[in-house]
Amino acid sequence: MQIHQISRPASNRKAQQVGRGGKRGKTSGRGGKGQTARAGNKPRPQMRDIIKKLPKRRGMGKNSNKSIVSANEVQTVNLSSLEKLEAGTVVTRGMLFDRGLVRRSEGSLPTVKILGTGELTKKLIITPGIGYSASAKAAIEKAGGTVATEVVAPTAAEVKTAKKAAKAVKTAKSTKTASKKK
Repeated sequence: MQIHQISRPASNRKAQQVGRGGKRGKTSGRGGKGQTARAGNKPRPQMRDIIKKLPKRRGMGKNSNKSIVSANEVQTVNLSSLEKLEAGTVVTRGMLFDRGLVRRSEGSLPTVKILGTGELTKKLIITPGIGYSASAKAAIEKAGGTVATEVVAPTAAEVKTAKKAAKAVKTAKSTKTASKKK
């Protein structure tokens, strides 16, 4: 193949110019008079009018149409789904996500609650951070499993030392960048 044998997929033709005299007279294909016939015609977006008409209440934040509860929705898992796990499994939110029993909620692991629907015969260990119904707790304990109820929160002293450490790291970074600029 040579250069003179190559054909263009579309013709090299400019779009026909309208409204500048020439073959299309009078309204130049723009209809009648008014906003749509003028140059720079950009009508208001329809979505903006819809937003303007919606009621806006104080204190609802930037997106008043978004549900307040949906920040971290609770996903439920039935006992019948947990029956598929091996005996002695430690049940965590991450493990449930890895097995495909729950999905991510807004990019992070969701709040999980175990419901008592179905039968459970295997011994499972439920970690803190997973909710459960009373019937689910009874069924898990009946099967020989354990339900962790305590979430160990850091003490005030631990929080204070962590804040000090974070502040020290921040000041060290700022002094390092200041010395680089000089």
